Amino acid sequence: MNPSLSGRKVAVFGLAKSGVAALRLLVQHGAKVTALDARSEDALGDVAKELHARGVTLVTGATPPGLLTRQDLVVVSPGVPLSLPELEAARTSGVPVWGEVELAGRFLEGLRFLGITGTNGKSTTTALTGELYAKAGLRTFVGGNLGRPLAEAALSPGDWDALVVELSSFQLEGIHQLKPTGAAILNLTPDHLDRYANHAEYGAAKARIFMNQQGGSDFAVVNADDAAVMGLATSARVPVYGFSVTGRPVVDAPKLAGLAIAKPGGFELEFAGESYTLTNRSLRGAHNAQNAMAAALLARLGGVATDAVQAGLDSYPGLAHRLESVRVLDGVEWVNDSKATNVDSVLVALKAFAGDVWLIAGGKGKGAPYAPMVEAGRGKVKGVLTIGQDADVLARAYANDAPVHACGTLDAAVRKAREVARAGDTVLLSPACASYDQFKNFEDRGDTFKRLVGALRP
Repeated sequence: MNPSLSGRKVAVFGLAKSGVAALRLLVQHGAKVTALDARSEDALGDVAKELHARGVTLVTGATPPGLLTRQDLVVVSPGVPLSLPELEAARTSGVPVWGEVELAGRFLEGLRFLGITGTNGKSTTTALTGELYAKAGLRTFVGGNLGRPLAEAALSPGDWDALVVELSSFQLEGIHQLKPTGAAILNLTPDHLDRYANHAEYGAAKARIFMNQQGGSDFAVVNADDAAVMGLATSARVPVYGFSVTGRPVVDAPKLAGLAIAKPGGFELEFAGESYTLTNRSLRGAHNAQNAMAAALLARLGGVATDAVQAGLDSYPGLAHRLESVRVLDGVEWVNDSKATNVDSVLVALKAFAGDVWLIAGGKGKGAPYAPMVEAGRGKVKGVLTIGQDADVLARAYANDAPVHACGTLDAAVRKAREVARAGDTVLLSPACASYDQFKNFEDRGDTFKRLVGALRP
């Protein structure tokens, strides 16, 4: 049921894309909105101008004491920790604190909602699932943590037949009633240890994707090879479907209602008495086989016909910044994997190459050790070109395993790679770090890499 917001006092905390989309939705429904952001009005630029034009009260800098406790509702952007004292004070005062996806979901009830989370592969799986639904002729919104905030869909709910939504752990922390029809957890490895006390707390945030699902048409899709994911799946109260690269799902797992198993060039799908093989030739690496199987299950279980699933697999080009081949110059392939913002993503990337890799890595570290990627690159990585805030930490990690070139900036790293790489080598930007120390986001970092590589002369 849509919440009645007309005349209600609502604060939006954080004015990145999700926060701005949320306040537009709130204004559309007649709420009296106060927007809060740590940045100055000058730094907010056009956002501040839009807020004033919409009659929104803007508060910058520190949150005034008691402001949030006087609201009827607080809506939080995913980048804002829910543990902040001012948010805790609001909750203690009885003020509901919702994430942006929770707000949006209240206006999208009744639509097919496919929610996708996990440590890695969320964006590719979300985009591919959206492609499969679109091939079935359904008006499909694709967004969430990927590109478009869910509140954008809620501005015109009648425009959509299906919602395919990437959900981060931060977003899932802020849900209360959000209920996906289909909920997928792709994998679970250490990440965001700068925000969570431990890995178990991080996993608990991911498992919230199942908490409101119930009988009927709801279902769960999980990585049957990942013991941590299968542990989270025990909390699901709906049929659980698995996907497996190994063909040997972990033993301690809920009973699976169906299974997708990777085969050469594709995968076999078995559930509800059906068994058929789909091909998946356009995506590189075993991790993308997992992404494709998860997407196919989300589509078939959501009512998409088999031929539409195959058509979507055939037409999907892949996403920018995920093992994206930029160019081959003098026999050297340059690959943009800027989306690799954690160590596990780099492990996935390294598996896609046989060897002779020059690795560009570094940025704002997340606290996870780099030893696993050092080990995974042994015999493959010819050298490491470090950039950004964690450059020295990476240099120490690789000190006994590969030559390290301290480049500082991406520009310098590209120039050094051009100097040292030889025909048959691969230059791989796979940073293992967030981008915020030097770039606006991972897209900005990847676009900069592509521009720099494109400017290289033979």
